[in-house]
Amino acid sequence: MQQIVYVDGSFVPAADAKVSVFDRGFLFADGIYEVSAVLDGKLIDNDSHLARLQRSVGEIALALPVTLQRIVDIQKELIARNDLTDGLVYLQVTRGAAIPRDFAFPKHPKPTLVMFASAKDIVNAASAKTGIGVVTVPDIRWARRDIKSVALLAQVLAKQAAAEAGCAEAWMIEDGKVTEGGSSSAFILTQDDVLVTRQNSSAILPGCTRKAVMKLAEERQLRVEERAFSVDEALAGKEAFITSASLFVQAVVTIDGRTVANGKPGPMTTRLREIYVEFARATAV
Repeated sequence: MQQIVYVDGSFVPAADAKVSVFDRGFLFADGIYEVSAVLDGKLIDNDSHLARLQRSVGEIALALPVTLQRIVDIQKELIARNDLTDGLVYLQVTRGAAIPRDFAFPKHPKPTLVMFASAKDIVNAASAKTGIGVVTVPDIRWARRDIKSVALLAQVLAKQAAAEAGCAEAWMIEDGKVTEGGSSSAFILTQDDVLVTRQNSSAILPGCTRKAVMKLAEERQLRVEERAFSVDEALAGKEAFITSASLFVQAVVTIDGRTVANGKPGPMTTRLREIYVEFARATAV
């Protein structure tokens, strides 16, 4: 089946999709992106992702070219046109093309909006049963990580380091503490059964799946503490895991080649994954 994508008002075959070489997203990484999961042909926790999108574009004074409701309509149309059952819908908005190339905003920008869907079996991923390894890398990103910018070179390098080490994710380290994963939020479970994840600030992206998992945990009277933690604390804990729209809840079983607990997904991580999948299916739209 031919993949259909959305580019500035039109649904076109992927092979025919084009944006200008002068687009500021290409030249300056002047843009924002979001990714929403799809289960059974429906969007998961999409309102949270769109709220974050709206916040991110606001932080860089970039106006969305269409309404949020129109974005939802396009997302659903992409799901239908691509006959997508499980997977992801990606969207990216940039400040558009401008000539001549100049760092300052163009006076009359015409934002570019690109969206596409891709298949992925998130629920039945093999790694959900085995867990994954992570490697640690210095966090070399800019100071506004709370903005979901398309400027992802630091994350690309982190993910490449993980791939070269045979791992699925990298944890970024700043001042001796874990900030977050290359494309995920980081959690640990301490020996006294406290879930720990770094508090929201400009140092991390406010993860939508992270937010949902924390709420689900608190509703079940689990103790949740928002603070920074070190790799040593993670290795001394009962469990470690990451969250993201493309993984849901994923156990971390090694860090830099060192085993977390018994090297298998722990019962808390496994249960939180089950609870999140139940939540996702119950609230999908």
